[in-house]
Amino acid sequence: MKSYFITATDTGVGKTTVTSALAACIQKLGINVGVMKPVATGFAQKTGFKSSDVSILYHAAKVNDPEDEINPIFMPLPVSPYDAGKVLDLKFDKKIILEKFAKLQGKHNMMLVEGIGGILTPLSRDYFVADLIKEMNLETIIITRSTLGTLNHTMMTVNTCRARKITITGIIINNYDENGGPAEKTAPATLHEITGIPILGVLPFVKDYENTATMIPYVEKNIDLKSLIS
Repeated sequence: MKSYFITATDTGVGKTTVTSALAACIQKLGINVGVMKPVATGFAQKTGFKSSDVSILYHAAKVNDPEDEINPIFMPLPVSPYDAGKVLDLKFDKKIILEKFAKLQGKHNMMLVEGIGGILTPLSRDYFVADLIKEMNLETIIITRSTLGTLNHTMMTVNTCRARKITITGIIINNYDENGGPAEKTAPATLHEITGIPILGVLPFVKDYENTATMIPYVEKNIDLKSLIS
């Protein structure tokens, strides 16, 4: 069974929301799915997991894996990992990510790995999210938005993946913005026409979209889950 790295065209597009809902839906199908957020930044939560994203993923997938496996690298500053490393004098260690990922793969039949920011978010000065995807040897799912500008951002993400020979499983369009505009209707067909990449689904605007439980029925209805688990 395949595992996937879920990336996006930018930060704030809905990676955590979509990944957590996908994990919950796949888990409901009886599949032993694990989750991972290799790198997270931001102010640490006062209780529970340091990263709120990791907490969301953990509870959605109903796993029992330790925090240091799900999130090997946490940097307590809300900037890119590269900038956080410079400010906090922390070194990025990709080896620990690959080691923890191997452990999780041994415990689960399928893994959903959520990235940070976009495909070229720097993890160190000369190592980007795209490089990590390549080293983890995973296919990727791209989350994009439906607002104006999505064609440009999505094409740049697609071209970056292709330049690094990263297989793109498909694109999920997340209509998280209530004021999406005309691009909401035209983007799916145009993205498929230009890229030839499957559109795995289009999620409608959901007011409480950051709530995994709220998103589950929309993901079940609108995302081609069978293509991901076949």
